[in-house]
Formats: sequence, C-alpha cells, structure tokens
Amino acid sequence: MSTTRSKSTSQVSLGSDATQPSENGVIKEHNGKICIFIDGYWIRYYAPPANTMSEKKDLIVSLRRRVFHHTEQGINSPGWRLEIARKYYEQEQDPSRKRVKAAMLAGSLFNRATDIFSGVVDLEDKGIRIGPDNPLMQQCEACFIEALELGKQVRHFSGEEGVDELWGEPFKAFSYPMDRFFESRYIKLAQTFNAIDKIIDRMLAVFAHVDGFEGVLPMLEELRDAAKTEVETMRRDEVIYEVWPRYVAAKEAISEFKPCGLSSHEDRLRYWEDGMRLLHMGKDVISHLSGVRVPMPATTANYMANCDLYDQNGSLDSEFSIPDRCFKN
Repeated sequence: MSTTRSKSTSQVSLGSDATQPSENGVIKEHNGKICIFIDGYWIRYYAPPANTMSEKKDLIVSLRRRVFHHTEQGINSPGWRLEIARKYYEQEQDPSRKRVKAAMLAGSLFNRATDIFSGVVDLEDKGIRIGPDNPLMQQCEACFIEALELGKQVRHFSGEEGVDELWGEPFKAFSYPMDRFFESRYIKLAQTFNAIDKIIDRMLAVFAHVDGFEGVLPMLEELRDAAKTEVETMRRDEVIYEVWPRYVAAKEAISEFKPCGLSSHEDRLRYWEDGMRLLHMGKDVISHLSGVRVPMPATTANYMANCDLYDQNGSLDSEFSIPDRCFKN
C-alpha cells in the first residue's frame, strides 16, 4: 500500500531517523504515542487482551454493537427468533425483499451465535468445561459461518454498499487467537487511513481551483488528521476525551463552511452550489469510513467519480439525470 501525503501526522515520520521500517509490525514511540507500523502508517498500538474465553466474549459483544450500529435498520433480529427469520427468508420470492430478509436472518444468526458463546463462557465461569467439540460450540461456529455468508446481503446504513468486511469481524474474533485478530485489525485500519488520504487529497485538488473555497483547504487537512486519530483510538482509551471532540469539531467546521468573495454571476451559482454538495458528500464519506474502520471501496469510488464529474463539468447534474430508456423513441 502506498502513502499519498508525507506530512500527515499518522504516516511515516521518524524525526531525525530518515529510514522507515522495512516490514510491518515494528512497535515504537511515534509522535508521543506507542504505535505499530503497518503498510506505511504509524497507528496507535494497543496490546491485545489475554486469549481467554471471557475476553473473547467481551470483544464479540462489543463488535456486535458496532456492527448493528453501522448497518441498515431493522436487521438486528434476536437470536431466539432465528427459526422465524429463516422461515420468512425461505418463503420469499421477490428479490429485493429476499435480500432484506437475508440480512434479517443474518442478524438472527449473529445474535444466536453471540448468545451461545456468552452462555458457554458463563458456564466456564462456574467451572463447567465446554470443549471445542461440544455441540454448543459447533452450533455457535455454524451460526457465525452462515451469518458471514448471508452478511454479503447486509448494507451500510447509507445504502451505498455492503459491509461484509465489518460483518466478518465477529467470526474472526471467535476463530482467531486474540493477537492474530488484532493484527488483522491493524491491516484494516491502515487501509482505512489510505482511503481517507485518497479522498482528502482528491478534495484538496478539486477545491483548490474553486473560487471562494480557499478557506476550506486547511479545514480538510484538519479533518484528515482528526479522522485518522479517531479511527485508531479505542473508546476505552482516556485520550478519547480529546480525540472525539476534535473529530466532531472538524466535521462541524466543514458543515458550517460558506464560500466567500464570490462574484455576482448567476450562471456560476450552480457551480458553487454543487461545490458545496460535493464538499458535504466528501465529509460524509470520511464519517462513514471513520465509523466502520474498514475500507468502503464502492462508496469511495462513487465519490471519486463525482469529483471527476465536477472537475470536468462544473456540476453534478448527471447524478440525477434521467436515463435515455425513460424517454419515448
């Protein structure tokens, strides 16, 4: 993975040391915090928890909250309704409705697996040993695997694309040792950093040439750094009380920005209005990435296409254009 801006605070910057690590996994102090080096980025490092059933349970429950928070509404179906969800999914013939019912079934499977695993941990806490070959553990694994497959039908709450990478994290937490799971997370964080850099770089390139938008350029740089700092920071870390307000303030600054010094040419009005729309769309994409903490390739590609459209035409008209097939011959 290549980096795009050497001045970003989370990228490689080793002070007097002009070299960078030759491989991933180097852990050292960087910019006043302990970081791990992954794919060209220094990311805030947290030592993985102990590889115990209890720690896995806490991680899976936390991931469950995060997954349902960032996915479409109405799919957080409880585990005890699994058979009902499956019945309605299997009976559905309409493709659009079947997709939603698949997402609801995936939610039930996900919750059933979490319920089983939590119950197993509770039994272990009482001294009752449940081995990996126990039918309960086999059912738990089967639920996670089926939920993972059906999770391809689950969409981000924006509706723009699926979130199968995010959806797959609880199964990884169930299957992997804790240290391996966190290694995989740092790779996803580096990929998210890279996506944020690409979007901000494209926004800077576009708005640097739009009259009246000069003032937003430093705001975009601040959003870049604030977003990546938010992505790398765990909620349980005390520093979140500094990180989260900075990130929210950076987004609010973009929302409240108004271009200045515009001419009175009415024929330019749509150009500036669409520039504002593009700016807010980019802020929203950064927000989505910061929330899910995994790449969103379709959302990112769609935004880049809108940037290209605005750069070339000075408008976003084709976003709402009516296709030729809608007209009579």
